[in-house]
Amino acid sequence: MSTATPTSRRSRVSAATVATYAVLVVLAVVYVMPFLIQVATSFKTEDDAAANPLSLVPATVTTEAYRTLFLNSDLPLWFANSVVVTLCVTLGRVLFCSMAGYALARVPFRGRALSFAVLVAVMAVPNVVLLIPKFLVINQLAIYDSYAGLIIPLLADASAVFIMKGFFESIPASVEEAARVDGAGTFRIFWSVVLPMARPALMTIVILSFQASWNELNHFIVASQDPSLYTLTKGVAQLASGALSQGTQYPVKLAAAALMTVPVAVVFFVFQKRIVNTTTGAVKE
Repeated sequence: MSTATPTSRRSRVSAATVATYAVLVVLAVVYVMPFLIQVATSFKTEDDAAANPLSLVPATVTTEAYRTLFLNSDLPLWFANSVVVTLCVTLGRVLFCSMAGYALARVPFRGRALSFAVLVAVMAVPNVVLLIPKFLVINQLAIYDSYAGLIIPLLADASAVFIMKGFFESIPASVEEAARVDGAGTFRIFWSVVLPMARPALMTIVILSFQASWNELNHFIVASQDPSLYTLTKGVAQLASGALSQGTQYPVKLAAAALMTVPVAVVFFVFQKRIVNTTTGAVKE
């Protein structure tokens, strides 16, 4: 019976490694290519974008699309509205979802299991199904066409509560027991002891909440119709329907889309190193 030599085994391993990296490179190119085309097209003229839509090198580099956005559209207003809504929603979700997650993980109360079951059920419901009920509630509360209508319904998120609950359950109970022996109450333990230890989960919620609220569109459509309350997603959707002028306006539309991605990318790269699946500082049981 013949056995493979070390050289042949190394050759097979090397070939498998090369093939794996080749597949990964192809997938990366397929994934990144639309974004590169978007950025390149934003610097093209309209004729160039129509003639060479997939070219990554503009025939004539121009910033006319960006000038059109800033001078002939309400992009600064849309950007300001998106910043206000996104910051409020992100801070609200971090606060309320962490409190709800801690209550479901650590605070004993009647109906806790039922509450968690309802939470999981809400996660299974598509958001589009809730648009009409959401509109009816917003209208009945008299917060339609207001910042309150844009922000309040987004302050809680079932998936964020689920993430926080799972993280709080991973923290040893001995940490809380030691604080309780020292006379700390439930809220004091949550705020001063447990919450600082949940920083990795909080960073995750910050990124997910920022991204979700910044890219939200369906809720903003049913929550307002006042042009002064348009966010970037709603404004760019209006541009996509030809709001500025006739023609394809591909450079203008893709320039707006490129600008939309900048804040989310910045937030992700700033906070990504802080997302660590560990309970730093916890006392092992």
